[in-house]
Amino acid sequence: MEKQVSSKPRLKFTDKTVVITGSGTGIGQAIARKFAENGANIIIMGRRKEPLDQTAGILEEIIASSGSSGKLGVFPGVDVADEAGINSMFESIRKQFGGADIIVNNAGVSGPVRTFTNASVKEFRDTIAIHLTGTYWTSVSALGAMKRGSKIITIATFFTEENRYEQRPYRFRTPYTAAQGAKNRLAEALAWELVERDIRSVATNPGPVHSDRIYKTVYPKAAAEFLRIGGYPGLSSPEIEKVTSGALPLLGEPADVVAKGVSQVATEISISRGQMSTEENVKKLSETVAGALAKMQEIAEKIQSNTSKMIVDGEFLKQEEVADMVMNLSDDNISRLINGRVIPNDRVFYPVKPIVGTGVDGLAQPDVKGKVIVITTSSSAKKDTERVKGIAKLAHEGGAKDVIVLAHNQQDMSEYSEFHNHTIDMLDEQSVNRIFSAAKKRSSRIDSVIHLTGDYDYTTPLSSLSRKQWDALVDKFIYIPGLITKEGVNAMAPEGSIQEPAKFRDSTGAIVLVGPDAPVGKKISGLLRARADVFRGALRPYTTTVNQELSDVLGSSIRLYLVLAGNSEGLEPDNSRLCSAALNLVSGTALKRNEAIFYIDEARK
Repeated sequence: MEKQVSSKPRLKFTDKTVVITGSGTGIGQAIARKFAENGANIIIMGRRKEPLDQTAGILEEIIASSGSSGKLGVFPGVDVADEAGINSMFESIRKQFGGADIIVNNAGVSGPVRTFTNASVKEFRDTIAIHLTGTYWTSVSALGAMKRGSKIITIATFFTEENRYEQRPYRFRTPYTAAQGAKNRLAEALAWELVERDIRSVATNPGPVHSDRIYKTVYPKAAAEFLRIGGYPGLSSPEIEKVTSGALPLLGEPADVVAKGVSQVATEISISRGQMSTEENVKKLSETVAGALAKMQEIAEKIQSNTSKMIVDGEFLKQEEVADMVMNLSDDNISRLINGRVIPNDRVFYPVKPIVGTGVDGLAQPDVKGKVIVITTSSSAKKDTERVKGIAKLAHEGGAKDVIVLAHNQQDMSEYSEFHNHTIDMLDEQSVNRIFSAAKKRSSRIDSVIHLTGDYDYTTPLSSLSRKQWDALVDKFIYIPGLITKEGVNAMAPEGSIQEPAKFRDSTGAIVLVGPDAPVGKKISGLLRARADVFRGALRPYTTTVNQELSDVLGSSIRLYLVLAGNSEGLEPDNSRLCSAALNLVSGTALKRNEAIFYIDEARK
């Protein structure tokens, strides 16, 4: 009997199953279309059912017209940050498709587009959860369904690409940059960890891409934030926020829809002022609101124009071009050659100032006379308690007016009995706000905050962690430092600065984050270095973005510094150097320098 040959063409990704997160719209949909055209089984998923249904229809047409044997799987209502939902999805994929060959981590949100001092803590958490934890858990949960030779492709952003002395800031996007920086380093670490499984991990950092998110969300919201801080005649900063929430989303809608929204915002502002909402008052305020809205649009268009001028041909990437890049990275030969790399996909010439230093100039006994210093730590490790005590003692010897030690864990308080101390839940915004307010009331001001994150076990594979263990790392190395920084800066600024950003111009002070150490040992493997850099990779772009917002946007003299101990040779960190470096930064030694990130143990003695 003659063997029948399938009439279906064998396309490049025939029999391969591709899972694309955030695939209902935009770049995710473009990637799904590209793989469908090339014969793959396509798994699309996301939180909203309607766009997924529309995308499914498009993909079914592509599969039919291309003669592909590919199948389609749709998982609506699945959030990448949802542990149970992702686990259930991959169990279904394993049963229905026999597993997965390519995972594309694409899901994302713009997050809060505003200065970190005024950003919602919930939005901060949500942004980290979707971009970083969603990427992590999707990748780890997928491992049980992935075959040898599979690939994990992670999409991050060019704003977290790092050069030797540089780090790109992305103002108004602190949680976004922290998450994306960690994603790049996570992609590298997973590549090292998954070698024995023959699973490859690659990241790509697209530049600006034509998308609704960038035109309808990011640029307009950034423009609104510039206006809130810079001011607009006839409106206070809180009133400009009302325009942002009530009228800005209407840009691009028909004129009558915009006019109605403007009138509603004007009425709301009139009522908040205690005025009568007469037709004359509302009409006058509507003119002001409409003017502010037009100004936001003008600024947004200027941001877009300025960005395009940084690109050689003035053109943003098309979504299809990003999809091409992702598909090429998924090729067997290419993925083998670039496994563990972060591939730039942008053409943006983005000049930034060098901000990385190797040493902090200053004294062995820093002069902190009269300063009020708050030292916080979320670590119970002996090394970190000794560092806290070392900094506190050196501060007293340097003439500090007051030194307050705050620890996250109650059992650590006996270690700090010789200092003024408190235990505090550093995961709770109200608790942190309350303790900083109390410290400010006690000493009339706060001049500086020094926070020590501690380390994590670099010998434990990240891919082996439970979700609870991963979440604890994110809390310790991203959420807590972010909350301490935000509340510390706001405590240093004059009262009412959050509502009236112009008051930040009178603020001075310093925040010093002491991040996780580099690995220690005679021979440090690339695997350990990669694991150790995941959360250092979150804190670097976070530090850079915060400083740009403080200096260039708010005009404040408060600075954020990041101190990273340990060095590339695997030597033990010099704790005396760390203590003096932290206090020299507090004393103002580095205020006129541009460096903000210091690898203190790389300096020559």
